[in-house]
Amino acid sequence: MQIYWTPIQRVVEEAPDTYTFQLELPDGFTWDEGAHTHFALEGFNKKDKPNRSLIRHMSISTLPREGAIGITTRIKRECSEFKSILRDMEIGEQVAIFKTHSNVPLQRDGKNIYLLSAGVGLATFRPLVLEYLENGEGIPHLHSLNVDSSANYLFEDVFTSTDTFTADFVDSRGRYHETVKTLAEDMDGLYYVVGSDDFLRETIATLCERGISREQIVLDKHDFQLDEFFTGKGENSLSS
Repeated sequence: MQIYWTPIQRVVEEAPDTYTFQLELPDGFTWDEGAHTHFALEGFNKKDKPNRSLIRHMSISTLPREGAIGITTRIKRECSEFKSILRDMEIGEQVAIFKTHSNVPLQRDGKNIYLLSAGVGLATFRPLVLEYLENGEGIPHLHSLNVDSSANYLFEDVFTSTDTFTADFVDSRGRYHETVKTLAEDMDGLYYVVGSDDFLRETIATLCERGISREQIVLDKHDFQLDEFFTGKGENSLSS
């Protein structure tokens, strides 16, 4: 396993309590849109076993062509030890990234794609939108729906509607699920879902109730994790 130690170049405040840590791009390091990585702080590997309190599983909110690795996260006043340390780090201090992989690259199969997210989960989808705007081949239409009760919506410079890309923000779960029901009228679409585990389960249930099959739902999870989200969600979700 290769561990890349790389310095923080810049910290961008995207919204209240939400920050993007832009990391220097190490030589030879690359990734696909929708990638996640293990993001670790100094000292995580000093002992025989990794200190998991100093490691987080994070999405990369940028593309390689932007010249930096972007990690977007919320850091509230009351937060974990990990985020407390991260908040106090200075430009030039190093962090580690390793085990980088994408479960949600764009599928260019001639189907519309719907990006469904909650809060800062939108960071996973920012690179997908940028990649689509650069090259929309094989995707007739891309639509993003994000729910954030704070109404401090992220990346509005990127999530701006065009002829083939549309973006929608809502501030309540009720409005979100009603909108998902409408989107699910597209019985051939692909539905990418990013958020908390509870959010995933609720969204999967709503989609399956509308007749969307398991094969049409894409999660930012490894294959071995998928069954726990689909079990008991209806006949369509259990097809293989």
